[in-house]
Amino acid sequence: MTASNFKMSFHHPVAFWIGCVLITGGVLSHAPMFVMSASMGYRMAGMPMDNFMLGGMALIPFGLALACYGMVPRLPGMARGTGGPVQFHVADGVALNSAHWKLVAVLVIALAVDVLKPATLGFVMPGMTREYEISRETAGILPLVALTGTTVGSVLWGRMADRYGRRSAIILSALMFVGTAICGAMPSFSWNLAMCFLMGASAGGLLPITFTLMAETVPARHRGWLLVALGGIGTSGGYLLAAGSAAWLEPLFSWRVLWLLGLPTGLVIIFLGRFIPESARFLAGAGLPDQARAVLARFAGHQGVEVDGPDPAQAARAQAEAIHPSQLLGGKHTAITWGLVMCGVTWGLANFGFLLWLPTNLGRMGMDSAMANALLTRSAVIALPGTVLVIWIYHRWSSVKSLVTFITLTSLSLLLFFLLDVANARSDAAVVVATTLLLVGANGVIAMLIPYSAEIYPVKLRGTGSGLIAAGSKFGGILGALCGVFGLFSHFAAAALLIALPMAVAAFVLARRGVETRGRRLEEIQHALKA
Repeated sequence: MTASNFKMSFHHPVAFWIGCVLITGGVLSHAPMFVMSASMGYRMAGMPMDNFMLGGMALIPFGLALACYGMVPRLPGMARGTGGPVQFHVADGVALNSAHWKLVAVLVIALAVDVLKPATLGFVMPGMTREYEISRETAGILPLVALTGTTVGSVLWGRMADRYGRRSAIILSALMFVGTAICGAMPSFSWNLAMCFLMGASAGGLLPITFTLMAETVPARHRGWLLVALGGIGTSGGYLLAAGSAAWLEPLFSWRVLWLLGLPTGLVIIFLGRFIPESARFLAGAGLPDQARAVLARFAGHQGVEVDGPDPAQAARAQAEAIHPSQLLGGKHTAITWGLVMCGVTWGLANFGFLLWLPTNLGRMGMDSAMANALLTRSAVIALPGTVLVIWIYHRWSSVKSLVTFITLTSLSLLLFFLLDVANARSDAAVVVATTLLLVGANGVIAMLIPYSAEIYPVKLRGTGSGLIAAGSKFGGILGALCGVFGLFSHFAAAALLIALPMAVAAFVLARRGVETRGRRLEEIQHALKA
């Protein structure tokens, strides 16, 4: 790798591409049996795996290991450079240029593909339930396993991004996307559970890494709104891809095709990897100042001008300070991390639990199911412009105050549901108001939660910190699914109150200990946290 190249080269390109070929070949080895099942409506349940399929399954982990060896840089052996400390302010003060917009476009595509995978769960469930002849309760294990995978993946891939680089983690996640495409050819439900866990692990990791890379690359004054917009557009695009694929392809090739899409979509991310640079801040922290300057020059429009700064030896010692992940839950980040984790967990409970059971609970309150669905649809339409509002106030007003405001709004909407149930109210208008506030608040919280997390942690813990907060929201989803299974959401008022109170506590903690990030350089944010 040379300083003139703004991307990090592969450690061993031949090994990486051979690994990619092996993974792709392993997935394609399942195609003959899938094609053979066309005459049976692509029903593969109970079909025995032939040696060709078994051999293909063995190729995938071998190819993944080989690609990982070829991809991941050997940073300690590369840690050398010249010149003084890297001055990141030269890239923080520039206008958005073509390099920034290319990165934004690629990361939007990557995030849309990331969302596509778990979003297909809802579309595959009906067909899978019929084909495997399982009950809805048994089928419900699938999203629970997927959410568990995303929780584990958010932490593991975030840590990988901090150890081996943001770009490496994104591309390796895409490789797992490709490998788990064989979900679409599994002849048994148990195999689908195993593959779905791995799919969730790869999907859960990509989300915080994209925000981490964006936060470290976009100029400070544009960082906030672009991060929120990335989440909104990427998430919406992923759901549209899932819905469109289900409407267009599922009638032709059954539910299985929705998971087979992991092959082409994962390969798209891999080939777009040439447009994904490594983070300059990560490179500098890894002891690669020459490569960091090359990336900086690409986005700043000129080579970073070295100015008087701290002694290079002192800078090296500062970079080598202990950075164990336990610092996220101790030291200067203790309160803010716990506040964000609590916010993520309660958001998951509200989104994957309370909202999921809301139509049922409205029915228990005496509302006709058709009317309940119509009210929820109307509330969702009213809440739609909320994303634009989130982007505007996060950029123009305050990042931390915006987040606290939407957390508080979500908590108040849940308290309103609590009061409606306790008072035995039957007001359609009140239900629409409460539901609209909940949708606006919840959508705003998740739109800001990970972007904010990607701004407040130090370089060497940014991926881990963002992954931890993302894992918190997924863990809340697991709790929501389990509470639903055990019928806890049938106690409408109690469920609303038990989610609203810790969410209000999270808002209080972040209002007291949160730090403003709007328009501030990442290094300034760290200085503010130390104060």
